[in-house]
Amino acid sequence: MGRITDTVKVLLIINIIFFVGSQFLGNFAYQLFSLWFVENENFRVWQILSHMFMHGGLTHILFNMYALWAFGGPIEQMLGQKKFLFFYFSAGLGAALLHTLVNYFEYQTGYNALLDAGMTMGEVERMLQTGEYSTAILESVSKETLQDLYMSFNTPAVGASGAIYGILVAFGMMFPNVQLFLLFVPVPIKAKYFIPALIGIDLFSGFTGYSIFGGGIAHFAHVGGALFGFIMMWYWKKNRFNQNRWD
Repeated sequence: MGRITDTVKVLLIINIIFFVGSQFLGNFAYQLFSLWFVENENFRVWQILSHMFMHGGLTHILFNMYALWAFGGPIEQMLGQKKFLFFYFSAGLGAALLHTLVNYFEYQTGYNALLDAGMTMGEVERMLQTGEYSTAILESVSKETLQDLYMSFNTPAVGASGAIYGILVAFGMMFPNVQLFLLFVPVPIKAKYFIPALIGIDLFSGFTGYSIFGGGIAHFAHVGGALFGFIMMWYWKKNRFNQNRWD
């Protein structure tokens, strides 16, 4: 957690440029670059990458960029620039993949529930577009099911959090005994305890819907980034590729 390494510096700058630009362009930027549900008319292929540079607010980008600086630098120094970039974007893509798969499962579950309850495909499509529905459907389907379906279809994902979680896992595997000092915890915690606990919280929140950090968080994107980060670091360590930089 020393100086800003070259690749981390570039990633920080790009994220900041995207954030400042999105403040000027507003909804247009979020519509164009956020990761939308694959069947939403706003979905574009490039969003699989571009969403990693979009953030939902100042607090969101500050936390992510701090983590990128604090934990990304040591990982880049260990892996080298090219390997670090491969790792960073692979973790981000893994996060997008798991988030999309979970989103699609929730969408299909809700969609089929409405069809089974007697709604036509046209009525479901109108509900997804407008958010309006006949209250009579609540006799067969819960309001939570309707809300989950609508949100799955209409809520885009933004942020570098998936890639950041991959970096956190890599840090925990490479530097397990480093003491981490956190603003909301009065005592230092070793990386090998804190990072698994953080991922466990996301798993709990993803399955239960209860989040101690507030709403609007793509918990399974975090888990996806962590999972892909773990797989890559485990493979490299097993094959001793972590000793062979790509530079």
